[in-house]
Amino acid sequence: MLEHYSPSDEESAADTRLEFARVLARGGMEGSQIISQETADEVLTEKRREIITRLRSQDVDSVRGLARELNRDKAAVSRDLKRLAEHGIIDFETDGRGKRPYLQHNHLVVEPVF
Repeated sequence: MLEHYSPSDEESAADTRLEFARVLARGGMEGSQIISQETADEVLTEKRREIITRLRSQDVDSVRGLARELNRDKAAVSRDLKRLAEHGIIDFETDGRGKRPYLQHNHLVVEPVF
């Protein structure tokens, strides 16, 4: 299992996240994405968590529709989605000029601190 973690060694950290994802999959949590504590602190703001929760609970047709459902400005939601996409948390399905955001993985797990 996860024996040792050295936060200063990025390759080791990536290996640890991969092994942790395998352990989760064996435990029935297939499709898990592991992010570091630092990434979580930086990226998972309250508004972005709200987006993730909405995308987890229902399909969204467009960025504009998501912004409407969240009662937020479309530009602000677009910026938040872009940030989540940069970290592989969400992606977009393009349909003509529209973009439909969706979660990349079934589970998003913050890397445990050892």
